[in-house]
Amino acid sequence: MNILLSPSIGALVQVANLFGNAHPPDLLGNPGAFASLYVWSGVWQTTGWAAVIYLAALATVSPSLYEAAQIDGASRWQRMLHVDLPAIKPTIVVLTILAAGNVMAVGFEKVYIMQNPLNLSTSEVINTCVYEIGLVNDDFSFSSAVGLFNSTVNFVLILAVNFTARRVSDTSLF
Repeated sequence: MNILLSPSIGALVQVANLFGNAHPPDLLGNPGAFASLYVWSGVWQTTGWAAVIYLAALATVSPSLYEAAQIDGASRWQRMLHVDLPAIKPTIVVLTILAAGNVMAVGFEKVYIMQNPLNLSTSEVINTCVYEIGLVNDDFSFSSAVGLFNSTVNFVLILAVNFTARRVSDTSLF
């Protein structure tokens, strides 16, 4: 991320120079841009793996279901809605439950790498705070308590989403 968005030698600067913009904005130094950069880099990071999982789930669909839907006159949209979506519904539910456990667990490594004094006001998250309090300030008990609270909230979120999934659909983790 730093190599791509570096204000002096980054790839974004090189592309901007090609189009005649000698001074592109410093996105890593802009506190308002941190959240968007973090979210879109996460989308880029996880899209490939999610595609592999969903394509594997779609590979289990019998071709005879597609043929029957096509013979019945279903359009491509209707086949997706009535054949594909019900086939991958359990996968969607399980991945949603697993993603709920990561709502509070914002990745420490990526945030810490993207953090700098210019965007610190918006890039400070629970995990970097636990790191600063525990390892930099040597207050291990407080940082352990904050980490335990964070894990407890994640666990409660998993239980709530799993309970909701079990009530709404036939699929749940436990």
